[in-house]
Amino acid sequence: MKSIKAFLGLLLCILLLTACGASNKSDITSDPGSTAGKALTGDTGDDFHIVTSFYPIYVLTINVAGGIPGVRVTNMTEPQSGCLHDYELSPADMKTLENADLFLINGAGMETFVDQIRDVYPDLPVVEAAKDIPLIMDEHTGEANPHVWVSISNAIRQVENIEEALAEADPAHAEAYRRNAEAFRSKLEAQKERMHEALKDIRSRDIVTFHEAFPYFAQEFGLNIVAVIEREPGTEPSAAELRETIDIIKTLGVKAIFAEPQYSARAAETIASETGAKVYFLDPLVTGPKEADPDSYVETMEKNLQTLIEALK
Repeated sequence: MKSIKAFLGLLLCILLLTACGASNKSDITSDPGSTAGKALTGDTGDDFHIVTSFYPIYVLTINVAGGIPGVRVTNMTEPQSGCLHDYELSPADMKTLENADLFLINGAGMETFVDQIRDVYPDLPVVEAAKDIPLIMDEHTGEANPHVWVSISNAIRQVENIEEALAEADPAHAEAYRRNAEAFRSKLEAQKERMHEALKDIRSRDIVTFHEAFPYFAQEFGLNIVAVIEREPGTEPSAAELRETIDIIKTLGVKAIFAEPQYSARAAETIASETGAKVYFLDPLVTGPKEADPDSYVETMEKNLQTLIEALK
């Protein structure tokens, strides 16, 4: 079976007409002779191998599966890839999946390439962390918004889905997965309570965001997104779109425009100069360092909280 999978993976790589370079993935493992959370390269034999699709799912997963002897977690895409809108699989991605025991994805339409993976690796279990989470539909595209993890309540549900999937697929480590998940959920619940308490009395709730990463975040904290600067990341708004956003900000007296650290704030700054609104940065946690800190989700949400307090006070 391994040889057949390898052949099919190689065949897809050739069809993609892409040069195959060295894989440089994030890899967390723990065994009796290693330190938990150590970045490794190369094969670790008979470990239960979990592959995640991109950075936010990787961060959630290492909190459930990290530090368990005999379990390895690898992130398929580079940690600076960002959201996987229109992402094209590479030969290195397919190679990473070759020996995976489970592929964890966000779902909700984020990984549009998943059918290609199922075609090449039909026996590879694919688990959607966003399973059963109510989705917000984009009124412009009519499609579901996949950025569910930006809501801390949804992130908790994703952790529960990850926990259940891992315990079922790898029963030998089920107790450890459940123990880790419970500890992580406690941290998330504490951060959620802290954020709701800190934001419950803010008066200014109208905001402008950079792109469509924050509807679930806004829903969580009762914020009203009155305009979005770039509907598609990396696509500059037209002059008419800029004017419309400027008019909305002036009419409603919006004080804050929220850009994202992953993208240029040029358009946001242009709008701010025309309206007097101030530009702040909210992080949707779509990118991070190669050796991800398991605490990065909670730490990012705390930074976002402090930004909101400053911007909306």
